[in-house]
Amino acid sequence: MSPLSPTQVGATASWLASQQLANGMVPWYAGGHADPWNHTEAAMAMAAGGEWQAAVKAFEWLAVNQLPDGSWCTFYLPDGVVEPRRDPNVCAYVATGAWWCSRLPDGPGDALLEDMWPAVDRALNWCVRQQRPGGELPWSVAPDGTPGLFSLLAACSSAQQSLYNGARMAARLGRERPGWVRAADALAAVVGDSLTPAGRAGRTEGTGTFAPKDRWAMDWYYPVLTGAATGRAATERMVSRWEEFVEPELGTRCVADRAWVTAAETAECAMAAGRAGMAEEAARLLEWTGHLRNDDGAYWTGCAHPQCVRYPGGQLSTYSAAAVVIADHVLARRSPAAEVFAPSGDEQAP
Repeated sequence: MSPLSPTQVGATASWLASQQLANGMVPWYAGGHADPWNHTEAAMAMAAGGEWQAAVKAFEWLAVNQLPDGSWCTFYLPDGVVEPRRDPNVCAYVATGAWWCSRLPDGPGDALLEDMWPAVDRALNWCVRQQRPGGELPWSVAPDGTPGLFSLLAACSSAQQSLYNGARMAARLGRERPGWVRAADALAAVVGDSLTPAGRAGRTEGTGTFAPKDRWAMDWYYPVLTGAATGRAATERMVSRWEEFVEPELGTRCVADRAWVTAAETAECAMAAGRAGMAEEAARLLEWTGHLRNDDGAYWTGCAHPQCVRYPGGQLSTYSAAAVVIADHVLARRSPAAEVFAPSGDEQAP
């Protein structure tokens, strides 16, 4: 059973819409900056909660702010760019957002895919151009095109999912993009290799494909959440560090060595557990986000335990609220959109 009622989902989606600026941008928190990944996540949650006008406006903001080469800058304020570097994973996520929204009931469906196709096409083509010979993507790209020195496991896991979702979108519109599938296959392969004993040893020693980020929960569960790790490998990965990252009755830590529980990591980890066949654990995790829910449907970013101090600065964040709504939708199987993060057999191939 989902811990959120339809009324609660609607309240959270309404709160998210209330945080949207007049130009369509959804900042991380009131008065804060935005990035295209979390902005897209907010659009997905608003759409799932029935706030379609706000969701479409969010996609329009993406289209307006896309750079000529197909990328977006990393961070924005309402009046301009904060961080001009580009993040391939962030730029790719628009495909996941558009595909998710097209599969929700009572929305624009394929009309949204048609409207977003030019932006998605340019974005994913730009991402593919950044791919390294080994299959991985750099963590960032400078405005002059210089790639970052290292790659990140969580980011590459997410990017491979977005490329597959873009390929599904292309197929739906009759515009096949086999190059996106090949790029996603290469990303999935390099992510899979990094999860082997040899790959893990290389990362620990700092000699592997991906930068050593084992301290972060996202590095642990993202290969499972995004379908890069499946079957027994997915279950074994989730079980292997469960006790390090999960605080019973509270949620998932964002880092293994601090009792900092966050709503976003807890919700995402719940989806990863569900995808790994750990249904009971997934349901409990999602239920535990309840202690971070505010009366108006917003969510506190996190708590530092055992004191249960809200942090950072008692912040209500849009990406936290969005993650919970999306996880609720997925675990409750509310619509075909849930298959984006919990695919059936038919959804596996683009």
